[in-house]
Amino acid sequence: MSVIVRDTGFVTEDYAGDWVDLPSDTDPESLAQFGNAAAIRIAFPAFSDGRGFTLARLLRLQGFQGRLRAEGHVICEQYAMARRSGFDEVEISETLADRQPEELWLTRADWRAHDYQSRVRGSISSGLHTEA
Repeated sequence: MSVIVRDTGFVTEDYAGDWVDLPSDTDPESLAQFGNAAAIRIAFPAFSDGRGFTLARLLRLQGFQGRLRAEGHVICEQYAMARRSGFDEVEISETLADRQPEELWLTRADWRAHDYQSRVRGSISSGLHTEA
């Protein structure tokens, strides 16, 4: 079994449709062919493999509006990055869920509040940024 993680914590699977499964080494040039899919699941073979974040971002920039799930070795510290890059949810193994329980994931659930780029843009627009 696996565990689905969303902003509200661990949830049960609620999607009964078919997934388009993409490996992390999917050619970004080929993403347009998946634009009409209802749900895409991108594999994360290792927590150190960040290519899935790029694929998610590119899919969203191309207008993909379906369900987008990161699946595999995503750790709680990467949850905010997953959400900001366009994923709706993360699917992890029960083993990982045991090592990183729901309360750890929930500490990352407010992924909009700790966005470094937004804080920097805000400080620049408010005049706090000075040129050297």
